[in-house]
Amino acid sequence: MHKTLAFLLLLLPGLALGQGRLSGVVQDSATHQALAFSSVFLANTTLGATTDEQGRFEFPKVPAGSYDVVGSYVGYRLSKQSITIGKGAAPQQVTLLLASSGPQLGEVVVEANPHRAEDFKKFSDFFLGESTFSQQCHITNPKDIVVYTNDSTKELTAAAKNFVQVENEALGYRLKYFGMFFTYNPETDFTAFSGQPVFEEMTPRDAAQQRQWEANRATAYVGSFPHFVRSVYAGQLRANGFLAQQVRLTPNPRFQRLEPLLRRPAGSLTDAEQDSLAVLGKLDPAFATLYPAARPLDSLRRVASDGRVFLRFTGELQVAHFGEAPDANYTTPMATLGPEPRKQPYPAKREVSRLRLQTREAEIRPNGALRNPADISTGEYWGFEKMGEFLPLDYQPPALAPAPAK
Repeated sequence: MHKTLAFLLLLLPGLALGQGRLSGVVQDSATHQALAFSSVFLANTTLGATTDEQGRFEFPKVPAGSYDVVGSYVGYRLSKQSITIGKGAAPQQVTLLLASSGPQLGEVVVEANPHRAEDFKKFSDFFLGESTFSQQCHITNPKDIVVYTNDSTKELTAAAKNFVQVENEALGYRLKYFGMFFTYNPETDFTAFSGQPVFEEMTPRDAAQQRQWEANRATAYVGSFPHFVRSVYAGQLRANGFLAQQVRLTPNPRFQRLEPLLRRPAGSLTDAEQDSLAVLGKLDPAFATLYPAARPLDSLRRVASDGRVFLRFTGELQVAHFGEAPDANYTTPMATLGPEPRKQPYPAKREVSRLRLQTREAEIRPNGALRNPADISTGEYWGFEKMGEFLPLDYQPPALAPAPAK
């Protein structure tokens, strides 16, 4: 199973819970002088602004929810402040203090990498993804990205001097991913990246393209991890076409016996151990057993006395969404759903994913976002979806048709 932990790629559209006003000022942290014409945005949204000559900014209508307000200015480090906009709440004001960033990554660092082109292609393929929509994404500022593969660990890393800019021709968004840091470990097949993204609506060439973008956005949303999380929060898993089942993982004893070889220097391995290491790459770390019964909603979430909602479960979940066929580029065989119901079989059109908590529970904010996206890791179909399906936090899906009866 390909494992993806997308720290800020958990793109969770907001819920319509009213609006509030946000304003503030951006200043140099040392001198407190105003930073005129700096950029301010709400991470993971289409909401952005530029400060005036006094460093002031304003967002007159912010959908209710929790956000990270981010300030950016050339030659300065990003500044971030978390806020919560409540329905009917008083206007909020924030002060963003930006510190000088000091020496920057220079072109000499990029030129020193003899495998720059090869490493960048690997990064681009992993970062953008392989879906039909991802193939319509492209990075417009490749020279601003530093990529490197560690000779000993083979780990691939990438970082942006300022931001990575991606144009998604499938969804009609231009994305700036500020402070992006990416890593891929080939031994564990594990990808992780973090940063502060902001979206901008692209201008369609005509009304037909705008309609196509809107249709594609809805396709990207339906059955996605954000759709699942919002369904958990609203208590509408089954109504929205989701089935969650418990997965029991039993360690593979053969894998456990050979795993210590991974921690040995390559030059210290005998020929027999090298052969064993090759076998290890074909083994599953654990045997998975699927329980066919659907997990009740109350076993997946906890609602606190103050109204906060938490995603909570043990082990690993398999989550299926019915009614939509997987992307044509997803070639992995779809996971089994266990015995079919006696009265009616599961619909043939489905997308099956895996989900694991990295902590005891993960809080879901009122607008559908996770308080800490690193609390969750996803695999299988959700692990396949990448930048091509990346939607902003303030995306509002159209009214969805009822899920097929099961």
